[in-house]
Amino acid sequence: MNKDELQLLLHKATEEISRGNYDEAEQVANEVLATAEIQTDIAQVFRLLGQIAWLRADYDTALEKCNAALRIYESLHDHQHASIVRGNIGNIYDSLSDYPRALEYFSHALAQNEKDGNKVAAASIRGNIGGVYQYLADYPRALEYYTQALAEHEELGNEAAAAIIRGNIGIAYSELSDYPRAIEYLTRALATNEELGVKASAASVRGNIGGVFYKLCDYPLALEYMTQALAEYEELGTKARAAHVRGNIGIVYADLAEYPLALEYFNRALAEHIELGNRAGAAHIRGNIGKVYANEHYAGFDAAKAEEYLLEALSQAEELGDKRMHYEFCKIIADLYEAMKRWSEVSAYYKRYHELYVEVQSDEAIQQAQQMEYRRKIEESDRDRQVKLARFQEQEKMLHNILPAQIAERILDGETRIADSYKNVSIFFSDIIGFTRISQNISADELVTLLNDLFVEFDRLARKNGLEKIKTIGDAYMAVAGAPIAMEDHAQRVANFAIDVQLMMKDYRSRTQQDVHLRIGLHCGTVVAGVIGENKFSYDLWGDAVNTAARMESHGEAGRIHVSEEFRNELISTSLNELPIQFIPRGEMDIKGKGKMKTYFLER
Repeated sequence: MNKDELQLLLHKATEEISRGNYDEAEQVANEVLATAEIQTDIAQVFRLLGQIAWLRADYDTALEKCNAALRIYESLHDHQHASIVRGNIGNIYDSLSDYPRALEYFSHALAQNEKDGNKVAAASIRGNIGGVYQYLADYPRALEYYTQALAEHEELGNEAAAAIIRGNIGIAYSELSDYPRAIEYLTRALATNEELGVKASAASVRGNIGGVFYKLCDYPLALEYMTQALAEYEELGTKARAAHVRGNIGIVYADLAEYPLALEYFNRALAEHIELGNRAGAAHIRGNIGKVYANEHYAGFDAAKAEEYLLEALSQAEELGDKRMHYEFCKIIADLYEAMKRWSEVSAYYKRYHELYVEVQSDEAIQQAQQMEYRRKIEESDRDRQVKLARFQEQEKMLHNILPAQIAERILDGETRIADSYKNVSIFFSDIIGFTRISQNISADELVTLLNDLFVEFDRLARKNGLEKIKTIGDAYMAVAGAPIAMEDHAQRVANFAIDVQLMMKDYRSRTQQDVHLRIGLHCGTVVAGVIGENKFSYDLWGDAVNTAARMESHGEAGRIHVSEEFRNELISTSLNELPIQFIPRGEMDIKGKGKMKTYFLER
């Protein structure tokens, strides 16, 4: 199976996942895994299998597959895909309610995305982090992450993602009882989803708006939004969401004392929950139906039916281990039996109600304590992430200051040994004539100031001409063009740099009245370049071309640019336009360690 066929199958698996066809997606993914040989393809399959397992709530398998993908991506130094998988692992731990671990993976993914400048992925992860804090009821922190994610999505023009975040912000404000702001964000989210034609998201937001109006006791508006959401879910065939909204509409009608309508919606919702196998939803609806029949203000009051529905709902709540639902139904049954004067049963259910109420309060206190502990761990993790990020950024800054940008990035990406060969580079050497004499006649501060003033200008001119500074040794300065980035016009760049340095020195002497002159030597050829050292890195060049360039400088003259015949020929052969320079033959001369060589002075 060739590369194109593999990618086609992987695309098919992704599409099957989006349709909810997990068995088909898994079959296709395993077919690819059986034939894939390239590590990136294998990692992609593991990532898909992990996603399928997560969607099936098979979290152990999901972690196994995602960690396998992560190990491959890390071994390949593929940080972009590794951060995606870390986000996936964060989602798995979020589903497992292991919020500190979820935040750990989300934070790692966020830091890598920020480093890579991947704003889309960073915004998505920030939204996930906001969701964790929202579940922990830390709404200020949730809103902080949501707001930043929203700003990033808006900046990127990602309106669909921005609408999701706005909806989440609206829900957070609803939980904080800030209903005007909740309506503001939910309404904007709804408008965007309608504009984009994202019907499922629009229906979800509409249902949430209806929930806010219900909390505000604005039943007409609550019904308007919920009914429209229900119609959209039915059109989409989303039965689970339709059943949920239908039950909420029944609750609104019950509060309005529209009991026949309430029962109509409850009975339809109950049938749908039973069909879908949603036992919790069915228990909740049965309890609501029982409440309606137990209401003496309802013309169709029926104690027997109320008892039947409530006892069945109570039994299901007990089986599900839902203590809150259980004690609520116990209270309703106790009230019903009190109206029926069945005193012994009233006492038994009231007693059970109080016992469960105390247990729930105790469980909630434990849960709140756990949430506080989660928050503490998360805050520690967040602080650690910030410290690590700050340290990393400082290390990154330092590396970029002492190494070429491309080399610094390779070290940050995990390369431990950097050694490259370059066939065509041009090398610049310069030296201050009589430096020892100069240093003996001025103070230490003046000496350092002199060198700093000169070399800062050298650095500026090197950047202007596209050269890479290699090092300074005392009063000597070395730079190269053609490494670590190959350049066809390396000789032209070095020649321009040398002439710029000459002009700068002339101006410097005029301004400072200091009699400071340079010897400059240029040569071109093949070099080896690499990084040496473990803690104090140094990027350097080696080879005969380096030695020859140094000899051109040492055998040169004050204020002149001394070049080899190889450099002259390279410059002439690679220049497209007539050069505004000339070469003054110096004849053959004996160069230390090289023998006889033809050399030239390069002049404007």
